[in-house]
Amino acid sequence: MTKLDRTDARLLLALCDAPRATGVQLATMLKLARNTVQARLARWDQDKVLAPIDRCVSPRDLGYPLKAFISVVVDQHRLEDVIAELEKVTQVTQVTGLSGAADLLVAVVATDADDLYRVAGLILAVPGVQRTTMSVAMHEVIAYRTRPLIEKLARGE
Repeated sequence: MTKLDRTDARLLLALCDAPRATGVQLATMLKLARNTVQARLARWDQDKVLAPIDRCVSPRDLGYPLKAFISVVVDQHRLEDVIAELEKVTQVTQVTGLSGAADLLVAVVATDADDLYRVAGLILAVPGVQRTTMSVAMHEVIAYRTRPLIEKLARGE
């Protein structure tokens, strides 16, 4: 069950098109009461519906053009410690828990191949990491997106 309804979806789509719009502007665009818009925006803040702005900044623009994914096999007794250590590695941009052959999928960025080698070594050196396998991202074919899901909700599907 979703926490968002069709009105939320319409508001999110408007924000996708005009991310700097004010509450009054959004209310006018969507023909909603200003209080309705403000209440929903406040609820989203409280519920952390929207991701932080840093998710919108490309690592490439920060000087990290190389992206890789590292599959990590972890000693299960040390999983929490491993995650805590990975969080300290600046160039780790995301860690996802997996089922299957690997336990974690770690997304990293680097300035060049030498930097990537260094970052991979930092991860392999974390106590509790048993094995890693790295894949370098050659080209992002479909970027992270939720707009199609928002559009589907807006249509009431």
